[in-house]
Amino acid sequence: MFAACGADKQNELKTGEIAETGDAEDGMPGFFDTLEPVELIGADSTGKGAAGQLFGEYVAERVSEITGGKLTIDYHPNGELGGDADLIRQMQTNDIQLVVCQTAPMVSFIPEMAVFDLPMVFSKYDGDKIDAVLNGENDFTAALKESYNAAGLHLLGFLQNATYRLTTANRELNTLEDFAGLQIRTMENTNHMNFWKAIGAEPTPLAWAEVYISLQNGTIDAEENAADTCVGASFQEVQKYLACTNHILYCNQICISEEAWQSLDALYQEALLQAVEDAIDYMRPKLKEIDEESKETLVDGGMILIEYEDSFFDEILSLEGVKELYSDIDGQVNGLAELLEAELRRNDL
Repeated sequence: MFAACGADKQNELKTGEIAETGDAEDGMPGFFDTLEPVELIGADSTGKGAAGQLFGEYVAERVSEITGGKLTIDYHPNGELGGDADLIRQMQTNDIQLVVCQTAPMVSFIPEMAVFDLPMVFSKYDGDKIDAVLNGENDFTAALKESYNAAGLHLLGFLQNATYRLTTANRELNTLEDFAGLQIRTMENTNHMNFWKAIGAEPTPLAWAEVYISLQNGTIDAEENAADTCVGASFQEVQKYLACTNHILYCNQICISEEAWQSLDALYQEALLQAVEDAIDYMRPKLKEIDEESKETLVDGGMILIEYEDSFFDEILSLEGVKELYSDIDGQVNGLAELLEAELRRNDL
């Protein structure tokens, strides 16, 4: 459990000064001297060496450096404390304080997070523009933070760098028409399945353990995942094409229980926010490297890479079924879809 902290701010250091005050590698003597030490418990359920684990562990390392060891995170990666749903529930009761996970598991606790189910909404933007929206101060993030607060949580930030879920298939997918009748394995997510139906494919939820053999024996034609996941599953052995459909953003969120956040001294809050910002800056280039290296591994293993012009995404987004899905998701998330689209367009000017 996390320790109690000083109730009142003892320093005159104003919010934002931590980020502006020299090198924090060896801590900042004096800034935190009057505060009681605090230990938070953090966790993820990602695979060993995955971006989520590296992200969370770097946040823990940086916040300790910044505070000279006064604020620490006892970090448990790789599902040591449970799966995503278990971790989020424990965070809501403040049994653990901080969780890193992808956006999809959050939907069961924060319905507004279904905004990330909008198909291809990020597909034409680079990582910097997406980051400016997701980690910036704007109407979209303000509304999303309110949704986190309503669930007893406090949003700290998003890690992404314009890498996406892709489609592997045993047939060429060069045009929209090529997706007609495609038997594709998806997660059991209604919004995802409705997207594939809207473009003519036939989505089939399937347990992960069954995917490889089903692709191998032709029970299904295709599946969709991030490139590094495809490498980990050796899909280059059973799939011929790697299509950069970029339909869902590969994105990790990091949040803290609202109870823990409110208990932290303002200096510790600022230190934690700075640690998250530093970790995002450190990890974003690595995400791009992992994605590019994974695609190269799949191609070297015999797959053919298919990439699309923006006109391909425009054609799909103009489909009536996709427009209806956007409208439906916007209703699910209380208008956040329109706010997200508006902010993306504004940052693309």
